[in-house]
Amino acid sequence: MESDDMAGSVGRPNGTQRVERPRLSFWGLWNLSFGFFGIQVGFALQNANVSRIFQSLGTSIDDLAFLWIAGPVTGLLVQPIIGYFSDRTWSPLGRRRPYFLAGAILASLALVGMPNSHALWFAAGMLWILDASLNIAMEPFRAFVGDMVSKQQRTAGYAFQTVFIGAGAVAASLAPTVLTRIFGVSNVAPPGEIPLSVRLAFYIGAGALMVAVLWTVFTTREYSPDEMRRFEGAHASLSHDEPLAVPLNGFWWVTVGAIVIICVGQFQLDKPVYILGGALLAYGGLQEFTRRHALAGRRAGPVTRIVSDLVQMPPMMKRLAVVQFFTWIALFILWIYTTPIVTRYMFGAADAASHSYNDGADWVGVLFGVYNGVAALYAFALPEIAHRIGRGRTHMAGLLAGAVGFGLFLLIRDPDWLIPPMILIGIAWASILTMPYAILSSALPQAKLGVFMGIFNMFIVLPQLLVSSAMGTIMNFAFPKEPIWLMGIASLMLLLATVAMRGVGRSLQPEAGAAK
Repeated sequence: MESDDMAGSVGRPNGTQRVERPRLSFWGLWNLSFGFFGIQVGFALQNANVSRIFQSLGTSIDDLAFLWIAGPVTGLLVQPIIGYFSDRTWSPLGRRRPYFLAGAILASLALVGMPNSHALWFAAGMLWILDASLNIAMEPFRAFVGDMVSKQQRTAGYAFQTVFIGAGAVAASLAPTVLTRIFGVSNVAPPGEIPLSVRLAFYIGAGALMVAVLWTVFTTREYSPDEMRRFEGAHASLSHDEPLAVPLNGFWWVTVGAIVIICVGQFQLDKPVYILGGALLAYGGLQEFTRRHALAGRRAGPVTRIVSDLVQMPPMMKRLAVVQFFTWIALFILWIYTTPIVTRYMFGAADAASHSYNDGADWVGVLFGVYNGVAALYAFALPEIAHRIGRGRTHMAGLLAGAVGFGLFLLIRDPDWLIPPMILIGIAWASILTMPYAILSSALPQAKLGVFMGIFNMFIVLPQLLVSSAMGTIMNFAFPKEPIWLMGIASLMLLLATVAMRGVGRSLQPEAGAAK
C-alpha cells in the first residue's frame, strides 16, 4: 500500500503507547476502496431493476415489498456474523479480504442467474442469494477503511468509498438505457420474460464486480495483528472474551412480537407483518438465551457475543443508530417504489409489458444514475465541508436536502423535472454513505470494529424489514389508490433523522478548523 509518509508515533511503541497509521496517498485510498465500485454495481442493478423483474413476472405493486423481504432477513443474519468472524481472522489474504472476495464470487454468480428467472419463486430465491452475497462482500469493506486509515483520514477514506459507490451505481443504473438507446438492444419482452437489455446489464455487472474486488485484493496489504496492536496502543488490550452482558429486556421483546402476530390475525393485516412479529420474537428469545448463558458463566459463542455487544453498544453508536433507522426507511421506499410510482404517475402506465412502462422503468434507471452521480461528485467536497463546519452539521445538511428532494415528488408530474429532486437526494446519499461511518469508526474499539460495524448495519436492515413487511399494509390503509404519498413518508423520515442528528452533533468533539 502506498503512503505519503512513514508512521509517526506517540511516545515509544511499547504496546501501551500508540503508533500512528501511515497517511495514505490518493492512490492508496483509491486502491483501498475500488472494490466497492463492483459491489455497488451489484446493489444498484438490484435496486433499479428487481421491482421491474418482479412486475415483469406478474407481481402487483401491493406485493413488491414482501418480495424484497430477502434483503433485510439476510442482512440481519449475515452482517454481524461476518463482522464477528472477520475480527478474528488472519490468513494469507489478511483479515477482511477473504470475506469480500468470497462474497464477490457468490454475488457474480447470482447476478448471472437473476435475469434468467422464468418464475417468481426463482427470482425471489436469486434475490435472496444476491443480497446475502453482497452483504458478505460489503460488511468487511466498512471495517477495512477503519483498519487501514488514520483518524484524520477517516472522512476522506469513507468519502472515497462513496465516490466508488456513486460511480458504480451510475454505471449500473444507466446500463439498460445505454444498451437500448445506443446499442439498440430491446427493452421489452413478452409477458413473463425479462427484457434483453436488463439481462445483458446483469451479465456486465457480474464481470465488473469481480474485476473491481480483485483489484483491491491484489493492490492492498492489510496490517498484521502486531501492527494493529501498535497502532491501537493501550486500546489493543481489549479482549474478545470479556464477560457477556446480561440482557434484561428479552421478555418485553417477546411480548411485543407476540402482540404483533396476534394483531395480524385479529385485524387481518398483510401476511408479511408476521415476519416483523417473528423477528421481534426471535430477538427477544436471543436476549433471553444470552442472559441465561451469561448468568451460568458459560463460554461465549458467536451468537451470544453478538447479542452481548448489541445490548451494550457505545453511546455514540446508539445515537447514530436512531439516525440510521429513520434515514434508511426513506431510502428503501425510494428503491422499492420509485419504479411503480414513476411509471404510473409520470408515464401513465400500469402494464409491465407495455412500451410506456418500460420507457418509464428506463427513466428510473436514469434518475438513479443522476442521484448516484451527484453523490460521487459531492463526496469529493465532504472532507473539506466536514473540516469547516464539523461532521455532525455536514450530515444534518445532507439529510435536510434529501427530505426536500422526496417532498418534491408530490408536486411533479413531468418526468424531466424529477432530476432536481434526485440531485438533492444525491447530496443526502453522499452524506449517508460517508459521515455516519467516519463518525462511528473513530468512536469504536479497533479490536471489535468488524462486529460493531455489522451491528450498526443492522439499523440499515431493520428499516428495510419494516418497509418490506409493513409498508404494504400502511399504503393500503392510508392511501390505497395514491402510492405517491409514500414519498411524503420518506421526506418525513429524513426530517426526523435530521432532528435525531442534532443530538449526535452536540456530543462530537469539534474537528480542527470546524465551526463550534
